[in-house]
Amino acid sequence: MHDLLSRALVAWVDLARRFALWVTLFALALSGASLFYAAGNLGINTSTGDMISKDVPYRRGWEDFKRAFPLLVDTIVVVVDGESADIAEDSAAALARRLEAEKGLFRDVYWPGGDPFFRQNGLLYLDRGELTTLTDRLADAQPLLAELIADNSLRGLMEVLTEAAREIVKGTEAGGGFAKLFDAMAATFEAETEGRPHKLGWQEVMAGEAGDASDRRRIIIVQVAAREGELLLGTGAIARIRALSDELGLVPANGVRVRLTGSVPLDYEELLSAAKGAAGAAIISVFLVAILLFAGLRSPRLVLATLATLLMGLVWTAAFATLAVGHLNLISVGFAVLFVGLGVDFGIHFALRYREAIIGGADHASALREAAAGVGNALTLCAVAAAIGFFSFTGTDFVGLSELGVISGSSMFIALLANMTLMPAFLTLSPLKPAGQGPLAADTFAARAPGWLETQVRLKAGKVLLGALVLGIAAALASTQVRFDFDPLHLKDPDSESVATFVELQRDDRTQGLSLSVLRGSLAEAVALAARLEGLEAVDSTRTLADFVPKDQDEKLAIIDDMALLLAPVLEAGTPKPAPTDAERRAALTRFRAALGRLAKAAARPTLIDSAKRLAAAIEAFEAKGAGRGGGLKGIEDRLLATLPARLDRLRTSMMAQKIALEDLPGTLRNRVLATDGRYRVEIFPAEDITGNRALRRFVAAVKEVAPDATGGPVVILGAGDAVSGAMRRAVLTAFAAICILLLVVLRSVIDALLVLAPLVLAALLAVASAVALGLPFNFANIIVLPLLLSLGVASGIHLVMRARSEAAGAKLTDTSTPSAVVFSALTTIGSFGTLALSAHRGTASMGALLTIAILFTLLCTLIVLPALMAMVGRRRRYQG
Repeated sequence: MHDLLSRALVAWVDLARRFALWVTLFALALSGASLFYAAGNLGINTSTGDMISKDVPYRRGWEDFKRAFPLLVDTIVVVVDGESADIAEDSAAALARRLEAEKGLFRDVYWPGGDPFFRQNGLLYLDRGELTTLTDRLADAQPLLAELIADNSLRGLMEVLTEAAREIVKGTEAGGGFAKLFDAMAATFEAETEGRPHKLGWQEVMAGEAGDASDRRRIIIVQVAAREGELLLGTGAIARIRALSDELGLVPANGVRVRLTGSVPLDYEELLSAAKGAAGAAIISVFLVAILLFAGLRSPRLVLATLATLLMGLVWTAAFATLAVGHLNLISVGFAVLFVGLGVDFGIHFALRYREAIIGGADHASALREAAAGVGNALTLCAVAAAIGFFSFTGTDFVGLSELGVISGSSMFIALLANMTLMPAFLTLSPLKPAGQGPLAADTFAARAPGWLETQVRLKAGKVLLGALVLGIAAALASTQVRFDFDPLHLKDPDSESVATFVELQRDDRTQGLSLSVLRGSLAEAVALAARLEGLEAVDSTRTLADFVPKDQDEKLAIIDDMALLLAPVLEAGTPKPAPTDAERRAALTRFRAALGRLAKAAARPTLIDSAKRLAAAIEAFEAKGAGRGGGLKGIEDRLLATLPARLDRLRTSMMAQKIALEDLPGTLRNRVLATDGRYRVEIFPAEDITGNRALRRFVAAVKEVAPDATGGPVVILGAGDAVSGAMRRAVLTAFAAICILLLVVLRSVIDALLVLAPLVLAALLAVASAVALGLPFNFANIIVLPLLLSLGVASGIHLVMRARSEAAGAKLTDTSTPSAVVFSALTTIGSFGTLALSAHRGTASMGALLTIAILFTLLCTLIVLPALMAMVGRRRRYQG
């Protein structure tokens, strides 16, 4: 079989030489057609969920849940943050209205705060203590509200506050609630003076406290409509949301920040990050490979022929991926870098063997035949070995890596075909001339180093093996600490907007990020299950449809009725006063500043004195800069009062609250709690931060003990992790078994096979130990490293062993081109894979880093440990050289 394959490859190469021009023209035409086909038909699957087989149990439950709640699928979470709660609410309302008009882009727009039901009945969802406190504060603010409703202007505000200051000075008014108002007004005046607009937040003033970031945040959830011809789901929707935000002035300069997260932006930004990283890595890798090729081949003709073969093979691989798979996923998008790093090895070995023959005096045709006969079998076996590593994931539940395996595994045979066909044709059109070429062994340090290294290793074989044994034991002990990070969020760029926003929302108790869900056939079953789950230590709270019916409604409605009785006459005031003139605004402002001066001297409360002094100084600075003239007064009036009318309208609506029964809950809410098939949802929230792997497992295990059919983000993360780790174990075992069989078939010796495997096992242990030392856990992306290490490592051994066997007795292996080819092949592979480590996508970067480490250890172990082993077992004559 060995001789038959060798003769067939020689005949094939000779055929390519004889018809070099036609082969080149056909290759160019095929490459053009392949590029056109791939560009027009190769799709992108951005879903991380689809990277796991749908037959895995957790995915069946998750798919059932998504069918039951279609509105929760393909969503964008629009997070609107404002300098105040007023700005956030008004901005969210304006944006929600515009989004609802975009029917072609958004199937559903859900903003709970803007739902008429919650606007009317929102006060019922406060507890009685909060509602009583709010009523008391509104009662204290009644005179202020009455005046501002009648005269919603700077004049009206200044007049009512001037009168309040007089009453405080007289002692008839305590003034305790005015300190916060004065501070808020001072901040607005100060910002106006500094040229950075800032609107006063009346919600904070009425509540009597500034609130936290959650109080100044509003969330809109939109479901994206799939659009024909859109490569990435949500591309148009995301762009439109950003455009509308700009049109509405929802920008940081106006005190508003709009951010996007949710499944669609997370997948969208991850793919952009991965694709950008992979594209950049592919370009850089080709550049680095070209530099290394010039250093190793030392011939522009050989370099150009190798690069042209590599690029055409890459295009053919893209066409194959389009035909065989139809799309790329977040992992297989890196196939180009893998092809460059591995495919160039074929060209290096062929080119150096051809160059060696030319230097040895052979003519062009004989040199090509000698190269085909010398490396053809080894390249074929290396293609098989590399394909084994990639194909080891096919048939596993890890579909994402299985698809990469199909593409990259097949690409090894594409690379073999290209190098055995195009290289001879290109070199025939531009053959290498022997003139000026020196002895091969003296060409470069990389060519001389293997011989020197082998000599040193053989002289000190015992010490080398002892050191290797110690390193192996230490690495094995360290490898027990290896971690597997199964959270796909950790693969994404942490600095991207969608990831940073998602993490922020996860840490906010009010937004309650990751949760589990269980579906039950009736509300009674759902409520009973929720009660059992709330008794678990790992569970913070649960939520069912019944929880949206407020408790203590009769008592709360009584408080709201009292509030309405008190405020209704004020809120339903008659015709407002005419707008003031600038002179009236200025005069009112001057009187108020004077009142503040008197207040600062007479007030009994230190905080009120400080607040009055601050506000007086802010007004004085405002007027001193000339802002108190012309449009400046109208501008500060808008800053102080622009958000108040909407708050008063909301207050009027909220005092119309009515008793709520289950059937009164709005459809926008019921569709998120009641499934399309009538089942009721129980949502379960964790008692601790579950961003860590251990906490996540504790939460899922505790809930599943009570409700085995629970599903949701935590179950998906754990299930995917278990599926991937299982796929890794199966792939490693499959690759190892296949490699053992390959070695036994090729070497026909158990001892020789063990000699080749031992350095690979050591390299694998060292690579894993390095990952532990560097804090690099295994994840969805870099899990391919171990099976690929076995395949690529054995390739170097195959080249060295087969070249040694083919040399005449007494000939030295280090006097040939093979060791140099092995070194340069490893360097180009390291250079190519290393570029992946520069990607902003953390999964791609970790894959590049671990592949680089693994290939480096494989090269070192093959060049150092393998010769030492062969020397110790007394097989030096068989592997002489």
